[in-house]
This record gives sequence, structure tokens and C-alpha cells, in this order.
Amino acid sequence: MKQNTNRNTLALLALAVSAFAIGTTEFISVGLLPLIAEDLHISITGAGLTVTLYALGVTFGAPILTSLTSTISRKTLLLWIMLVFIAGNLLAATASGIVMLLIARVVSSLAHGVFMSIGSTIAADLVPENRRASAIALMFSGLTVATVTGVPIGTYLGQQLGWRAAFFAIVAVGVIALIANLVLVSGNLRKGTRTRFSTQLKLVTNGRLLLAFSITALGYGGTFVVFTYLSPLLNEITGFKEHTVALILLLYGVAIAIGNVIGGRAANRKPIRALLIMFLLQSLVLFLFMFTAPFKAAGLITLFFMGLLAFMNVPGLQIYVVQLAERFAPEAKDVASAFNIAAFNLGIAGGAFLGGLITDSIGLIHTTWVGGIMVLGAVLLTLWSIKLEKADHTTQSQPIILGGIPQ
Repeated sequence: MKQNTNRNTLALLALAVSAFAIGTTEFISVGLLPLIAEDLHISITGAGLTVTLYALGVTFGAPILTSLTSTISRKTLLLWIMLVFIAGNLLAATASGIVMLLIARVVSSLAHGVFMSIGSTIAADLVPENRRASAIALMFSGLTVATVTGVPIGTYLGQQLGWRAAFFAIVAVGVIALIANLVLVSGNLRKGTRTRFSTQLKLVTNGRLLLAFSITALGYGGTFVVFTYLSPLLNEITGFKEHTVALILLLYGVAIAIGNVIGGRAANRKPIRALLIMFLLQSLVLFLFMFTAPFKAAGLITLFFMGLLAFMNVPGLQIYVVQLAERFAPEAKDVASAFNIAAFNLGIAGGAFLGGLITDSIGLIHTTWVGGIMVLGAVLLTLWSIKLEKADHTTQSQPIILGGIPQ
């Protein structure tokens, strides 16, 4: 029994390594944009498409591919995911031009989307029911570690040995994860269940859930107007040397990790009200960054708070969407989170694309307040949701009157 428990713990660590590799590759381009642009003789905005198209690949690939692969053995699918992930990053490392690099990023993103959809269920199946939340948390710790260390280390490696070296390093981690999954993850995992199209349709045709997905896209995506172009901004506007940017990204990652924990605790009771406060603070910090970015000390302090708030909304958004699904589309509750993951990535894609347009038209510094306006849109939608919640509560608490007698 103890041997089986130890094996399952090792299997969870294998999943965490996979999550670390996938989490690193998602945002690695942010630190490498200037290097990619210079090497491939393209604009910073052109290099920024490596973030936009990756996010779009996750957005559309996750729900579609997860549905299409639902009857495949979970372990077999997991191994295929890692093979596709390795192939995508190897293609990126050897890309001769921007077109090949963008194709490579889309290939990698497809693996990311399916992994995020099935990773939680695999982790939960490896342990007894009373330890499922802890198992999922352990798996997702790989994403947190990737944000804190993977991206800055990859950026530093790219600056020292060239941007391709960062992708080769990700390939190496992917190979380790593949072998670990092959050896440690059980082959007796249950198969997935196919979700009918009519069930999925309920999620995207329900007004309240669409409102929640829109809040996710705007509130989470607003920071990416700035974050996507953070390396050139710190270099050109704030005046930090290129090698210092990797250390600043480490600071940003630590802030994200702290914010994620705070956000989870704050959203436990009333997620929608907690989200309103988070979005208000987030938009304020982005507007403030417009004025502090040209100054090193003030810019770093503002950047820390930007990181603190950037992912703080994630737990609350996920909880709120599941709560709404339980009320308005209970049979689609299991896929609600997957659709919200798609909304997160749609926000990243939209924010990165908008940041590119702003950078090309009026300049890098203006990505700050434009991102703030995007998050302010989430504030307004959140206020609307709170109003609807109050209306629901009032309707439910009113007594039903039959024949003049309250029932």
C-alpha cells in the first residue's frame, strides 16, 4: 500500500514537471522578444505574435481537441501530448524564420490546451478522494514554479547563448517529463467522458456565463497589453540593461506566486465581490505604471504590484464560473472550467495583439494605460454581474403568494 502511495506521489511529480515545461514555454517569448526580433530581422510587434498565436492555439485547441480525444486512454494521451510539445519546441528552436517559429508555437499550444484540460483529472485519479484537491494543487505547482523561475531562467539563458538555447532547454525538460510520465504514471486510469455538443453549446449561449467569460478575457488579458512587451519597455523606457531584465522577471514571478495565494483565499466566500476589488486595484496600478515606468525605483515598485495583481483574479474567476455553471448549466459544469481556460487565453491573445498595435502606433509606454482601460472594462462587467446576483437573490427570497397567503 505504501509502495503504491509513493508511486502515485512520484507520478504527481511527473505531472508537475510536465506543467513546469508547459508553463515555461507559454510565456518564454516575453523575455526573448528583443532577441527574436533582432535575430530574425523583424519588428518587436512581429515577434509579439509568438505570444498571440500561442494563446489563440490554446483557446481553440483546448475544448476541440479535448472533446475529440476523450475516448483515448489517459496515459496514452498524456504521452502524445508531451511528444507534440517536444516537437513544437524543437521546431521553434530550429526555426529559420518567423513563419516557422509561429507554426512551432501553435503546435506547442495545442499540447498545452489538452494538458490543462486532462491534467487535473489524471492527478485526481491518482489519489483517494479526500486527497484530490492536494493532488491537483501539487500538479499545478509546476505552473507556479514556471512563472517564478522558468521564464526568468529561460530569458537569462537566451541572453547568454541566444534565444534558441531557451527553447532547446525546454525540449530537454519536456523529454525528462515524457520519460517520467512513461515510467511513473499508471496505465489503468479511467477514460474521459465525451461531452455532447448540445451540452457545450449551453455554456456559450447562456448570457450569465458569457458575461463571466468576458470578465475573464478583459480582466486577465488587460495586463498582457503591457506584460507581452515588458522586456523592451524595461530596456527602452526604464533604462535597465538587457541582462537585468531576467532578474526583474524573477521579481515579477515571485509577485505572481504571492498574488495567486492571496487571490485564492480572498475569493473563497464571495468571489465576485473580491474580483471587483482586484480589478479596481489592477487597473489603478496599470494607469500608475504610465507615470512610474521611466523611473527605475518607482517603476520596479509598481511592477511588483502589477505582478501581484496579474494572476490574483484566477482562482476567483474559476470559482465564479463553476458556481454559475452549477446554477444555469449543471450538466455542463465539468467543461465550464475548460471554457474559462479558453477565455483566459483569448484575453492573452487579445491583450498581446492590442499591445502590438499600440507599440507600433503611439509607443511602448502607452501599453500601460490601454491595459488599464481593458481591465476597467472588466470592472464595469463585474459591477453588472453583482447587480444581476442581487436581482437573483431578491427574486429567490420573495415569498410565493397563492390565494393571498404567503407560502
